[in-house]
Amino acid sequence: MPRSKTSIENTLFVPAVKNQESDLELALIAKGEVRLPELKTVDHVDVKRYMGTWFEIAKFPQRFEKGLVGVSANYSLLANGKVRVLNTGYKDDFNGKLKTAKGKARVVDTATNAKLKVSFFWPFAADYWIIDLGKDYEYVAVGGPSRNYLWILSRTPRMDGTLYNELLKRMQDKGFDISKLEKNPQKTA
Repeated sequence: MPRSKTSIENTLFVPAVKNQESDLELALIAKGEVRLPELKTVDHVDVKRYMGTWFEIAKFPQRFEKGLVGVSANYSLLANGKVRVLNTGYKDDFNGKLKTAKGKARVVDTATNAKLKVSFFWPFAADYWIIDLGKDYEYVAVGGPSRNYLWILSRTPRMDGTLYNELLKRMQDKGFDISKLEKNPQKTA
């Protein structure tokens, strides 16, 4: 008798923060066997408040960031309403070559300002959804509906461990495989 695709033997298990009720569901999501619920963004983003420098605390590994440490993103509002993006990071260690990537972003959901498209290479653009945001804009989690990428950013190079763990739990509850997160080293002051 053939086994069904959803049998436990065929399931990839995802380490959990400690939410046993969702362990099986997350495992099936990671395997692509469960349709993901719609990814919710924050209710509203004040774009002007969002501008400035953000330090990368953790991320899902991406080819374009391979080997970079001390990664930060600087956002500035342009006269046409678009956002200038300048990402920087050091190759291999803090004494390495400073790498930069320049791009532009545009708000695609003006009701919330929480969904943007970011482009570093025209004509390609990626979803940049603000899915968690501190009330004082002190931290943010950014991802997309595919859940194939995730960044946790902070206004400071360090994030409180309790806050970080709370964000992990919320990201897991949103269907992200938090076992893929890698912390990014930042310079100490």
